[in-house]
Amino acid sequence: MSAPGLIIAAPASGTGKTTVMLGLLRALTEDGVAVAAFKNGPDYIDPAFHRAACGRPSYNLDSWAMDAALLEAILGQGAGADLVLAEGSMGLFDGVARVGASGTGATADLAKRFGWPVVLVLDVSGQAQSAAATALGFAKLDPAVPFAGVILNRVASPRHARLVRVGMEAAGISVLGALPRRADLTLPERHLGLVQAVEHPDLDRTIAGYAAFVREHVDLAALRGAARARRDGIEGAAAGLPTPPAQRIAIAQDAAFSFLYPHLLEGWRRAGAEILPFSPLSDQAPAADADLVWLPGGYPELHAGTIAAADTFLAGLRSHAETRPVHGECGGYMVLGEALVDKAGETHRMAGLLGLVTSHAQRRMHLGYRQATLLAPMAALPAGARLTGHEFHYSTILTQTDAPLAEVTDAEGNAVAETGSARGHVTGSFFHLIATAA
Repeated sequence: MSAPGLIIAAPASGTGKTTVMLGLLRALTEDGVAVAAFKNGPDYIDPAFHRAACGRPSYNLDSWAMDAALLEAILGQGAGADLVLAEGSMGLFDGVARVGASGTGATADLAKRFGWPVVLVLDVSGQAQSAAATALGFAKLDPAVPFAGVILNRVASPRHARLVRVGMEAAGISVLGALPRRADLTLPERHLGLVQAVEHPDLDRTIAGYAAFVREHVDLAALRGAARARRDGIEGAAAGLPTPPAQRIAIAQDAAFSFLYPHLLEGWRRAGAEILPFSPLSDQAPAADADLVWLPGGYPELHAGTIAAADTFLAGLRSHAETRPVHGECGGYMVLGEALVDKAGETHRMAGLLGLVTSHAQRRMHLGYRQATLLAPMAALPAGARLTGHEFHYSTILTQTDAPLAEVTDAEGNAVAETGSARGHVTGSFFHLIATAA
């Protein structure tokens, strides 16, 4: 039997579920509970905060981009845990219209698939007994979604809490906690979401504060009692994890290059690949004997001047590209191009391995799931391979002169103009790889 689990979800973004998730992870860990954390959907930033809170890796689960075998394999990475906590994305039922590999990408898909009851974090600002109508709607909309109860957030006063509880009791909704309004319990954000965990000042003390707040106002024993285990779970399964695109993979890892999914790295390592991290911001070249250089996404636009001046990094990258593959995703793709224009309009020379010029001075959000069929090889992935992933950036392409890397569509099957680029051994794309498709 797998560990019992819960999903921390909400009616919408911005209700405080990440703060609640981090507080729960730390408080339970402090109590000696081994907690395995997961995040629904395509999100790089929250799992790093989860790891900081509970001391264990956190993995993404995505029912649109991942098939059943991959979902099971990723869930197996929580083997040995006492409790599973998964953080939802957006609203509980928010997903895409067209079903992907095994669902719509909605948090509710995970609740149904794994049998984890939902704990709804409910912002009750400006309402009292009426909050029960929202909770009841989420509890009853899909009877296949198990529902544990609510944690009330941004409660104005003890009287306010009593009134909300009256409504919840009348509706038959369990209240697992009531969190008073606290203006200081927020995490700093930037254009792609939260500021990364590695950049957060005094992160451990911040999370400890969340834990103390949650411990004071949430019934942790009742919350653990609401968790449910899957009797058909496959703990520890590795089959279905992605295979590596090369044997020795040099991966850029620092504040500018950090967006690579943990399940990819875990799958590559389990299959015997050697991961060779290096830091472009520290002007480190990729390992000279690497078979592949991979530049993940991140925030190169915030460090464009430093990257442009990193002569050792750029020379090593160009040397590698003469004989062996280099791939860049999103921010990494921009660095492989000719130039990057930052938010202030200043142009910075990049690696020049692709004829790509991008601009953050002309911002436009690109967001959504992607399916890609490769038109050219991408490392060990052959032309014709089908990939699932997502795109999330604010860059505008000013120049793109190379052959397209892939035919790309969104979740509805509509063609996407950002096809990526291929030149010689070098490839790049704005879509982030999640999985290969059948």
